[in-house]
Amino acid sequence: MPTESVSLGLLSIFSLISFFIVLITKKFSTKIGNGVLLDQDFDKPQAFHKESVAKTGGLASIISLIIFFVLYHFLFDQILFDYLFLSFSLFLLGFIEDFKTRISPNYRLITMVLILIFFIMFFSINIRAVDLSFLSTWMENQLFTNLFLLLCFLFIINGANLVDGFNGLLTIHLLIINLILFFINLNNGHQDLLLFITAQIVVLTCFLFFNFPKAKMFLGDSGSYLFGSLVAFNVINTHNLNIEISSFFFCILLFYLFFEVFFSFFRKLYLKKSPLKPDRNHLHMLLYNFLNRSQKFKDCNYLNSIIINLIYLCLILPAIFFYDNGSICKYWFFSLLVVYMVFYSLLYSFGKKQ
Repeated sequence: MPTESVSLGLLSIFSLISFFIVLITKKFSTKIGNGVLLDQDFDKPQAFHKESVAKTGGLASIISLIIFFVLYHFLFDQILFDYLFLSFSLFLLGFIEDFKTRISPNYRLITMVLILIFFIMFFSINIRAVDLSFLSTWMENQLFTNLFLLLCFLFIINGANLVDGFNGLLTIHLLIINLILFFINLNNGHQDLLLFITAQIVVLTCFLFFNFPKAKMFLGDSGSYLFGSLVAFNVINTHNLNIEISSFFFCILLFYLFFEVFFSFFRKLYLKKSPLKPDRNHLHMLLYNFLNRSQKFKDCNYLNSIIINLIYLCLILPAIFFYDNGSICKYWFFSLLVVYMVFYSLLYSFGKKQ
């Protein structure tokens, strides 16, 4: 187990290394492949920027994390094979898209599913307990458990990619989730997991300096896939190590990423649109349009990110005080879904009236 002094030393060195990696990556972003990583597609539905910005946040992040894996191995003589495989494979899938190698949404989803199935089965990923009795019974079947885990990863990874459209929106959101996981594992003495969650917080914070309030870099598909998969795995590991905490509390933590995908999927089906194709009717986009049309704010991009994450934080913080009560957490989780739909309906109605 990592000692506290060695861990602090590792994180101190790693923080400096991460910052300079992000800085150097940003400096040479335009020279990578003659600017192939520059986001210059201003007409796509999810584009809300007016200047060319490099999608190299994912590249800087994976380089930083690989350095962390190497340092961790030298100091503690351990290789984090599960985190290493998950990080690199999901990063690579997104990086291919960032490199303007167009992959159809169907093929990208199939590839993601195959990667995750291999990961879940090869590393024997599991969930130790859930609060729903009927689900606990079903999860005694390994095939159902694997399918359940696959869906969990898919929802969170694609949710992360879906909300990554405004300066700081996804990064701040991931920081909030990881900070809560940090304090849970700190209070319960789970040093191994705590160290790697802290490393992710360091990388995200370094990137945030270059993404908020003005975007000089984007995470890109590679970064959103990378950190979406990691935060999902962090939650699973934290839940398995802290089984006294209700599984619905972790659902509360992930409700925005999960429900953004879930709600969007059925909304598009209802409108007879492809669920795999992007549009401009997601919650964060509707809020941006509302702020923009009010004409009271000069730059609604980063303000949009602040408002959404502030509302999210206010909604989930009370759950910390009853995170070991499965019944209250369950009702709180479903209440949050209702709040989301009411908020969405109000913004959608406002947009229709304009």
